[in-house]
Amino acid sequence: MKVCVFGATGRTGRRVVEELVRCEIDVRAVVRDRDRASVLPAGVETVVADVGDSAAVTAAIAGCSDLICATGATPSLNAFGPFAVDYIGTKNLVDSAKAQNLDRFVLVSSMCVSNFFHPLNLFWLVLFWKKQAEEYLATSGLTYTIVRPGGLKDEDDDRKIVMESADTLSEGSIPREKVARVAVEALSQTDANNKIVEVVAREDAPDRPISALFAGV
Repeated sequence: MKVCVFGATGRTGRRVVEELVRCEIDVRAVVRDRDRASVLPAGVETVVADVGDSAAVTAAIAGCSDLICATGATPSLNAFGPFAVDYIGTKNLVDSAKAQNLDRFVLVSSMCVSNFFHPLNLFWLVLFWKKQAEEYLATSGLTYTIVRPGGLKDEDDDRKIVMESADTLSEGSIPREKVARVAVEALSQTDANNKIVEVVAREDAPDRPISALFAGV
């Protein structure tokens, strides 16, 4: 297995890379800016590509068996940012992954993407475009897992992961480290095949293996 990670230097993406390294899984980190690769573990293979460049995406994926997408538009005054990154960029990844017959595509999306009137859509329809990307992946023919985390926290904690089916959760938060664990675990779990899962963390939740969480959705 060799996993290509897009959005590898983002706050969630770099934790995905760290989790893959911890699990001793071969990883290729795709970055837009070579200088930002310094946040990644030493020795990790890095390539430069922008998700908006389909040719560069195809080259970045070549030789990999699986893909984890942890990209996301940066909040800005650019009204086309979410459309370009969260939809067109993800669409380019799906097209290239399908053309190269990858084993699995894991997409880190967001909770509440089905709620058009959610306040986050005031940021240039970011949730709307994430939902369109989800639908494109789900109908692509690829084996996929879509992970919708709640509010993302930079610091890990002792809360337990709660996993539910699509459009079940509407509030809650989760550390990025736990999202990374779910995304990486999805690569090897047949019970994660072609599922959309929503994840948060709670103090009073039972401590269950991620494999069991996938099986229960």
